[in-house]
Amino acid sequence: MKFTDSDTEESSLIELTPLIDVVFLLLIFFMVTTTFTKESEIKIRLPEANPEEQAVDIEKQVEIMVSKDSAYAIRKPGENEVVSLVNSARETLLRSLSEFQDNPDILLVIRADKEATHQAVVNVMDVARDLKMSRITFATQNQ
Repeated sequence: MKFTDSDTEESSLIELTPLIDVVFLLLIFFMVTTTFTKESEIKIRLPEANPEEQAVDIEKQVEIMVSKDSAYAIRKPGENEVVSLVNSARETLLRSLSEFQDNPDILLVIRADKEATHQAVVNVMDVARDLKMSRITFATQNQ
């Protein structure tokens, strides 16, 4: 009696269908779990303190002071008085700087406390960008 061994013929073939299914499932898994976020960045040229450098004309500069608790104060051109803003909202800062919008002669000086949050300083720079103030610098201190 001769028995045919049909299992040997079928076992030599490799089934690709389950392999393809697994690859597609992995592909779908990675596509769903991957986050596509665009990181924003700000290009800044950091200032250097130079005592020999002459000061800018005070009549053409606006100073924004940022305290360690992220409160803002403003000194307008030609004034010696520093005025604290009512709150730290972006809209308040925008309203206080709006009179200098599109003025190419105005220099915005940001004077931030060393313990102030970065977000508070970035808010000032964002408002200046929205108002198209192109001349921005940071106050430095010799130690």
